[in-house]
Amino acid sequence: MKDEPCPLPDDSRSPVPPADLPAAAAAPERRIAHLDMDAFFASVELLHYPELRGRPVVVGGRAVDRPRRQADGSLHFARLRDYVGRGVITTSTYEARALGVFSGMGLMKAAQLAPDAILLPANFDAYRDYSRRFKAAVAAIAPCIEDRGIDEIYIDLSHIEEATLPLARRLKAAVLAATGLTCSIGITPNKLLSKICSDLDKPDGITVLGMEEVPTRIWPLAAKKINGIGPKANERLGQLGIHSIGDLAAAPPEMLVQHFGRSTGAWLHRAAHGIDERPLSTSREPKSISRESTFSRDLHARHDRAELSEIFTGMCLRVADDLARQGYVARTIGIKLRYADFQSVTRDLTLAVPTADGAAIRKAAGECLKRVPLQQRLRLLGVRASSLLPAAAAAALPAPLVQAELPL
Repeated sequence: MKDEPCPLPDDSRSPVPPADLPAAAAAPERRIAHLDMDAFFASVELLHYPELRGRPVVVGGRAVDRPRRQADGSLHFARLRDYVGRGVITTSTYEARALGVFSGMGLMKAAQLAPDAILLPANFDAYRDYSRRFKAAVAAIAPCIEDRGIDEIYIDLSHIEEATLPLARRLKAAVLAATGLTCSIGITPNKLLSKICSDLDKPDGITVLGMEEVPTRIWPLAAKKINGIGPKANERLGQLGIHSIGDLAAAPPEMLVQHFGRSTGAWLHRAAHGIDERPLSTSREPKSISRESTFSRDLHARHDRAELSEIFTGMCLRVADDLARQGYVARTIGIKLRYADFQSVTRDLTLAVPTADGAAIRKAAGECLKRVPLQQRLRLLGVRASSLLPAAAAAALPAPLVQAELPL
């Protein structure tokens, strides 16, 4: 199934692009919103533990870090200072972020910055439930949605005959009523600018911006605020004396092409001027489904064989369950290992018959495992299913192919 762009509004009059940009850069007048849930995972946890509101809370602990009911009926919460292991932060409350603790940071490092922060294990079943709730609430008002993940969506508001601010407030009210959670919304003529703007007034904010405001409101921001400029690109831009989006907009296009290549250089120039013609895509097929685990201690293939085997088999079965639940089968099964020295290796095996069967996935993944050296200790193990095919389509494959043996 291919992505289906949302329709453009009937009024396709376009703003005038910068003089040095081609006329094709002019985009039809649109109202594109980016809705981003505020500290989503942490906010869901606070619904369950309202006594933690206003306190620094970090999500990313293990099951052992789950709150425990004490004799007097109160809950005992784990503290970040007591954590020992290699886990990373899934998310944190704004109070924890004020202490320098952010998602993706190692929990041990975070403990040095905020030792008294509350530590909670992640509850992905709850997060998926609240994700479905907020998306359904938005779809009841504005059905043209591009799903960008568990806590963010793009929405095309162009065809809705309602003023922008009242409409944004109505969307936020619907999300709050459905989930008890707040969100922040950026509304601009395109996805690139809306993504930037949804982050400008967090939490619980609304930012509306027109193309004429790009020089005053967007150019002063750091270049890395543009979605797509990662750490490495940002470092290279800094070496060229480009630190803000305005610096990037003022940079000669030929210089950007020289340092970043024709395609990326042209994109950087256009993005700095707020130009983005991408349509919303209302359907998206997953490319792969995977599970992985970082161990609390390094494991050895021989000395910790039983523990590793149990973890490995469990991952394969969970991947199989994910495939079945989402209605897919996989033609390719792969593994990912990360050794104690942080070097990573992957191996893949393409099957003759697409499958969502746990035993077949475990067998294929085991064959991949035989093709990697296992002398070093392991810190991470992962299993991935790719080359996905809808299960219904797989059922229609010719009988000889379906009956073929697995090449194991």
